[in-house]
Amino acid sequence: MPHPQAKIHRMYELVEPIATVTFSEVVNEAFLALGMRNYWDGYFAGRAAPLGRAPAEVVHAVFYNFADGEVARHIPWVWGKISPQEAIAVRERGSAAALRQRIGELADSPALVRVADLAIRAALSAPTEGRALYAGLRTLDVPQEPVARLWHAATLLREHRGDGHNAALLAHGIGGTESHVLMAVSLGMRAEEFGRIHHLPKAQLAAVVDGLRGRGLVNAVGEFTHAGREIKQRIEALTDELAAPAYDVLSADELDELIAELEPIAAAAQAADD
Repeated sequence: MPHPQAKIHRMYELVEPIATVTFSEVVNEAFLALGMRNYWDGYFAGRAAPLGRAPAEVVHAVFYNFADGEVARHIPWVWGKISPQEAIAVRERGSAAALRQRIGELADSPALVRVADLAIRAALSAPTEGRALYAGLRTLDVPQEPVARLWHAATLLREHRGDGHNAALLAHGIGGTESHVLMAVSLGMRAEEFGRIHHLPKAQLAAVVDGLRGRGLVNAVGEFTHAGREIKQRIEALTDELAAPAYDVLSADELDELIAELEPIAAAAQAADD
């Protein structure tokens, strides 16, 4: 029986701070020590590694929301320094260390073992069709150590949802850079202030905003129109809907337990990031 959409969305909120420890300084330093030139070399090596030595064009397509040419600055260069298998190991080891550091004594609690087992059951149960990055992650060995196991589960669930989110964006005709602009607008920011796209040439960003304005999604001052707000809400709702199958394997009580046990872990991981 399907779970309520609010609980599926709550799982997204709880999984995110656990999975994204992989983008922290601990992991970055581990990649730099192996010859990466900067943060983004390590980011692409670690996140793209489950796809093997896929060319930049394929990684660009799967990741969806990077501007043209950004992936190619790192892929395949990184594979001259490190293999995908090594990148997977570095990422897992560093992410588990970062998560353990952030959650403190929760890392050794019996509850964490249980929550990691529930999360991995969900994470390994979703359909892979149309989910390239999630499918790549599913081919990896599941760590036995509980903190690493929880991080791995969170990463699977995050990328499963992310693959679905990209499908939802595609279905609504929203491109990668456009999705970042819409996110900026929803946060009350101008496109050139938003972290993931602020480095892009001003003319390029202005053209994207003009395109959204031309479609009636943002107004003259760069705020959502009614249609823009509606499309953003439809994309988020469809993303939750497409994420839901991962949790079908859990009973209602198990999902409630997973949410309750994840809350202090996610809060600790988030607090360390703030």
